[in-house]
Amino acid sequence: MLWIPLVLLYGILKGVREIVKKKALGKNSTIEVLFVYTFLSFLIVLPQIKSAMGMETKYYFYVAFKSFVIFLAWMFSFKAIKRMPISLYGVLDLSRVLFATLLGVIVLQEVLDISQMIGLLFVSAGLILLKYRPRSMREAAAGTQSVEMKYVVMSFASCILNAVSGLLDKLLMKEINSTQLQFWYMLFLVTMYALFIICTRTPVQIKSVVRNQWVWILSILFVIADRALFIANGMPGSRITVMTLLKQAGCVVTILAGRYIFKEKNTAHKMVCALIIIMGIVVGTI
Repeated sequence: MLWIPLVLLYGILKGVREIVKKKALGKNSTIEVLFVYTFLSFLIVLPQIKSAMGMETKYYFYVAFKSFVIFLAWMFSFKAIKRMPISLYGVLDLSRVLFATLLGVIVLQEVLDISQMIGLLFVSAGLILLKYRPRSMREAAAGTQSVEMKYVVMSFASCILNAVSGLLDKLLMKEINSTQLQFWYMLFLVTMYALFIICTRTPVQIKSVVRNQWVWILSILFVIADRALFIANGMPGSRITVMTLLKQAGCVVTILAGRYIFKEKNTAHKMVCALIIIMGIVVGTI
């Protein structure tokens, strides 16, 4: 059952990464942070190049496809997190539980037991409740900056794409090892962001981003979290439906960060919604 603490570690680090993303994006543009962050992350795994060799040709294409999925997911999520309260983004991000569970049942033929179905009901209830606030909270929220719908849509699009990526991880880790997946995934991802910059002629201030300490922290956290997740995916007893629930532990981190680091208001309702969702996660993993 070592995969459970590994996935929990990923979830907590994921929450911390959202905080660091918000800080990094306060100093540089989305594409600047994405390109340099992925490039630095690739440099960290570069010494493992020898261990990453030896995949069958078809798996390079599969890993490239996973990289393209994440390329899009991060473009959406970084734009969304830059424009919305981090506490709100953290709760919306929990919707990936529904998408990933659906994929796990349909594609991997995983069967949900009673506790997991009850857990999913709690998760769904928490997400629905997020839309409805008591009148006192609605009045308190009046006058605060509203979030444009397009950024909410981007957040949900990112959740769907991340769910697809999680499914691909599970499938790929049956045939290749964690070092191979992480190395080639990062290489393809860096290449895609570089091509995007070249094709769109987007200006990138490399010196400014390199001096942004949050980008460096983000890269280190990313490598550690992804390695933990890939190792967990490769363990025989791991299940994508349960893993997806465990990953959402980072939501509490983002809500607390919104309240105490970014001084966001009206986080109490989001915390209630998150706690309902966390209850679902606990029930679903018992």
